[in-house]
Amino acid sequence: MNLAIFTPYNPCLLNCFEKTTTRVAVLCCTLKPVPSSTLAVHQNVLLAPFTTLRIGGPARYFIEIHSEPELFEAVAFAREHNLPIFVLGGGSNLLVSDSGFDGLVLHIALDGPVHFSRNGSSIESTVSAGIEWNAFVLAACEQGISGIECLAGIPGSVGGTPVQNVGAYGQEVAETITSVRALDLATTSLVELSNAECGFAYRQSIFNSSDRGRYIVTAVSFRFDASAKPHLKYADLARHFDAALPMPIEVYHAVREIRHRKGMLLVEGEPDCRSAGSFFKNPVVPQATLGNIAATVNLDPAQIPHWPAGDNQIKLPAAWLLEQAGFPKGFALGNAGISSRHTLALINRGHATAADIVALRDTIRKAVDQHFAIELEQEPVQVG
Repeated sequence: MNLAIFTPYNPCLLNCFEKTTTRVAVLCCTLKPVPSSTLAVHQNVLLAPFTTLRIGGPARYFIEIHSEPELFEAVAFAREHNLPIFVLGGGSNLLVSDSGFDGLVLHIALDGPVHFSRNGSSIESTVSAGIEWNAFVLAACEQGISGIECLAGIPGSVGGTPVQNVGAYGQEVAETITSVRALDLATTSLVELSNAECGFAYRQSIFNSSDRGRYIVTAVSFRFDASAKPHLKYADLARHFDAALPMPIEVYHAVREIRHRKGMLLVEGEPDCRSAGSFFKNPVVPQATLGNIAATVNLDPAQIPHWPAGDNQIKLPAAWLLEQAGFPKGFALGNAGISSRHTLALINRGHATAADIVALRDTIRKAVDQHFAIELEQEPVQVG
């Protein structure tokens, strides 16, 4: 194996911040590295610049991955040195501890051109995991393709989207993903997982639940209905277009405008830009819970915002629960706070540490639990 180890390391050299068992098809069955290039292994790399929260201590080892052969080499390096692995994409749904990660961080930078091909009534595209997600959404919308237009402005890379089944404004990536190509660390093989095998659910997949840590995504394949029209089920979008039938690119720009207005579009220099997006999942609870909540806030159950979630369950807006528990927009606790535009976005107010964010998180969760007997679930992945 041809490795070059460098230390110290300047993360500014990589433009990576803004630019997010069932049957499988086995594509490759060897972990033997392909000695095609020198694999640069960096030490003690500060992870904060690679996250949208701009928080996080150092990684003991850090490798940027540009190809599948490099990925195999990097995994072999980790196993040779008995190192745990963490896979880093766009850093948008991530909280890294102040102590960092005592192992090997693989920064997935697999790149390549984005192509769309017509297959009967469908349009298909296979996209490298390191491609910026918003860039892919824009490319689809510019082609007049509908299916992911409501997911514009979500930070991170393509490879991260199936992990948490990214969703917004009434759309989820699970609706258009046909398969996920990944390195299976259990078998050291490249595999192709179908949509069904990914186990998609609300903000969930096998990649962040039953098989967490088993797969490293290298590419995602999508299929779009060529005749599909833009998705306008979300109230803000419907109001924006006022019954007009927009083109996908118009929805793309509208979604980004709405996200910006709500502080959910990461724009450097703006006070609310250092966040990990929505920090808490909208809880799904039994229908009967609604009456208890209504009694707590002295409202009629019909006045409590909620949506049906099947099986006599309802989904509650976590933002509403926070506000009712005393955590409005702009709330601050030391160097951590809540966005002035969106209640669900916990922000780094300038010099926050991971401990600051955790303190605010725990304060909020305790209050919501005391008020409503509902335990909020953190959405960002926590490392270290």
